[in-house]
Amino acid sequence: MLIPSLAKKIINEVRRLIDEDIIVVDVSGTIIASTDTSRIGNFHEGALLASRDEKKMIITKEMENHLKGVKAGINLPILFKQKVVGVIGITGNPDQVSAYGELLKKMTELLIQESYYAEQFEMESRALETFVFDWVQGKEESGEFIKRAEHLNIDIERKRQVVFASIKSDTEVPIRPISNRLQQSSFLNENEIFVRWGNEQFLLLLTDRSKEQIQKTLQKLKKEIESSFSVKLSFGIGSEDYLLRQSFDEADRALQIAKRTNSIQFDDDLKLEMLIHETSGLVQIEYVKRTIAKLLGDYDLLLTLLEYTRQNQSIKDTAEALHIHVNTLSYRFNKIEEKTGLHPRNFVDLTTLYLGILLLDRSIKVVE
Repeated sequence: MLIPSLAKKIINEVRRLIDEDIIVVDVSGTIIASTDTSRIGNFHEGALLASRDEKKMIITKEMENHLKGVKAGINLPILFKQKVVGVIGITGNPDQVSAYGELLKKMTELLIQESYYAEQFEMESRALETFVFDWVQGKEESGEFIKRAEHLNIDIERKRQVVFASIKSDTEVPIRPISNRLQQSSFLNENEIFVRWGNEQFLLLLTDRSKEQIQKTLQKLKKEIESSFSVKLSFGIGSEDYLLRQSFDEADRALQIAKRTNSIQFDDDLKLEMLIHETSGLVQIEYVKRTIAKLLGDYDLLLTLLEYTRQNQSIKDTAEALHIHVNTLSYRFNKIEEKTGLHPRNFVDLTTLYLGILLLDRSIKVVE
């Protein structure tokens, strides 16, 4: 229970309160952390006696001569679940440092308790993550799986809707504090599940929510998390289904689209994107090479294509949105045809170019 890393944390926390030297000793009498690092690993007879007798031990100057490894001060047993798990010692004049004794003892015991429950919570989270991973893989038939579900208090007979979320950050993704925020909020009801999915993703398994409710809730969650942690969130949402694997696959497909614009994407809204998702990587790469690869060096031409599709092929509205003259737009269309052999005013050619843009995210690193 009282391991060296935790003991070191205790030393660092306690040191903020007093300037005297402090040691943390295990029940065998070995110093496992100290403000004086040269004492780590040494035997401390006074702490061993305090641990054995389960009571505070005052070490005087005279006792330094006949107790091994001690210095004048006080040693206090640390209790966890009514059992001695170690000893904290404060070096100095016993009359002066005794005033800190009970305070430091209580503080140390609280830190151990906090560490224990954090460890238990982490173990439970890992168990849940492993269970959901197996669930997604379609392992819900075995008796052992059903027992695990019962142990975790999960009803596997309910319809569930998978929300697959991805976190984008310029620095290391703060997955732990984000996880804590989600689990401590009132976002999920008692039948819904949150699990981390690697270091940059997480899953939500929702029940009995309308599309409008999910959209509204995720928008609120996205805004809160992005503003609190300086990250970007994307969400892919599958359909509600008894088969979790199907909802997961749909959410994964929707997430790949959502990540392009850091948005919220429902799988049942996908159309062309469904075909793209199922197309092999090699085919996608070759398609980009044959369509818009030669436009990658000209941002204005790519932007023009995108805006033209957004404006429903309106020349006037596209020119206004781009703040250019219609003649300039016509010039750009001719440049696109010159580079690709495809003209945006031709519906079939435009569709071909637009598909190339949709595939670009997956292919750009290869074609470059």
